[in-house]
Amino acid sequence: RRLFFDTHALVRLLEENGFTTQQSEVIVSALVKIMNTNLDMIYKDMVTKVQQEIALQQVMSHIGGVKKDMIILEKSEFSALRSENEKIKLELQQIKKQVMDEITKVRADNKLNLNLEKTRVKELVSFSYFLPETSKPSHAQQDRALTQTDRKIDTEVADLKTMLETHKLDNIKYLAGSVFTCLTVALGFYRLWR
Repeated sequence: RRLFFDTHALVRLLEENGFTTQQSEVIVSALVKIMNTNLDMIYKDMVTKVQQEIALQQVMSHIGGVKKDMIILEKSEFSALRSENEKIKLELQQIKKQVMDEITKVRADNKLNLNLEKTRVKELVSFSYFLPETSKPSHAQQDRALTQTDRKIDTEVADLKTMLETHKLDNIKYLAGSVFTCLTVALGFYRLWR
């Protein structure tokens, strides 16, 4: 084992500062023993290059195995995720089509109802012109009829808005669920990969 200082020069330095030769040699031998003990303790915690290379190769082979497993898992999980995502997209498209069909139905019904009510009101007004003054509906009756018509129209519009909001919320739920599912799986793979 090499020493990184000159022991003879240390003995001479100690002698120059008032120590005897025997005292100087004892001090230097004690220092050498302390250094050797410290180095032994340090060497116990250290590994050789060969041991380090063996450990590195073992770790690399383990990482290679994990990478292969991850690739296999990734292919199977991503294919399952893609198929699930495609199913969700198809369901969303079907729901969207159903909502659009319902909207067009409700719009058509509302237009029909509005046209029927307009026609009925026009008939009432034209019919009232031919009635004698005593049998004509009063202004109050006409206002009531118009008010009832307005209420029916408002009710139909409110029902339509409620239905649209319900379908919109259902679409948002499905979309959020599919996005969170994809995000969860992606984060799971990211966590496994790291």
